Amino acid sequence: MQRMPAEWERQQCVLMSFPHEDTDWADKEDEKALKEALSPFIRIAQAIAYGQAVYIICKDKNKVASMFCSPRNLTFIEIPTNDTWIRDYGYISIKEDEKNTLLDFIFDGWGGKFEASLDNSVNSTLHKKGYMGTTPLKNIGFVLEGGSIESDGEGTILTTSQCLCHPNRNGGVSKEEIEETLKKNLGAERILWLDYGYLAGDDTDSHVDTLARFVNSHTIVYVKCDNPDDEHYEALQNMEKQLHTFRTLEGKPYTLIALPMTEPIYNTSGQRLPSTYANFLICNDALLYPTYQDKSDKIVHTIFKDLFPDKEIIPIACLKLIEQGGSLHCSTMQIAY
Repeated sequence: MQRMPAEWERQQCVLMSFPHEDTDWADKEDEKALKEALSPFIRIAQAIAYGQAVYIICKDKNKVASMFCSPRNLTFIEIPTNDTWIRDYGYISIKEDEKNTLLDFIFDGWGGKFEASLDNSVNSTLHKKGYMGTTPLKNIGFVLEGGSIESDGEGTILTTSQCLCHPNRNGGVSKEEIEETLKKNLGAERILWLDYGYLAGDDTDSHVDTLARFVNSHTIVYVKCDNPDDEHYEALQNMEKQLHTFRTLEGKPYTLIALPMTEPIYNTSGQRLPSTYANFLICNDALLYPTYQDKSDKIVHTIFKDLFPDKEIIPIACLKLIEQGGSLHCSTMQIAY
């Protein structure tokens, strides 16, 4: 039997990839830019490391290690990278007869938008270095990003048609071919397709982890827009309506929990940034969620505390992350235990 574990299942470690001088995080005209960019990554790694191992991929392991007060649960690994969004190029864990297997799909920079050859080789390099032990690695000749899929651990994959069916991924293969590939490689019994929803400033063509997430096998949290004047209103209203039509494997409606939108946040060029509370990370003993100095930050804290009463709920300031188009979940990838 083959399946893709849910994020709330026990994790062996979490992968991260840190900014360095050769990434877009560095600004030749502003020496402080890279240091400021590193701050949320350090905070995320420290929060995870309180309860489990974190493998940090970086350019200079001694330099990065010196940024932490304690090395507990932190492993620093030198591997060349283009960027930091390891959710989309890191391993996807599956269970085969409940034994771990790591899948290495093709990462092409979200449909060729950015150079990604180094990022695409991280998984094979990390495996050759022995950090994954004897866990087998399978290379899959198909473009798929980790942020584009959600698993309930029981055979259901939630995704978006705008991303997976985009012609810049896999040459525009049919939805039926995509379903076949996901069922074959992830052990999926069925695919739930969201046909609506997007975030302005998002380079991923509507990754599901910015819009809607499983928090257990019968509950989905999702981004809700209540402002008719917001550009997202119509698309997110349609997404909400479609979520109401989805059914669990037992044929029951999902419990749907709405996450508020932040007030619009813009960069210095006037472009709206993709701030979303859906980009949280479930860890073994904690839930990390992004904050944006917004009035809804505290509301979301309460929502997550109610959903995960046995976990520590940890806010992480992520305004710097969304300047580069991603957030908390995008910068991490869990490896199943």
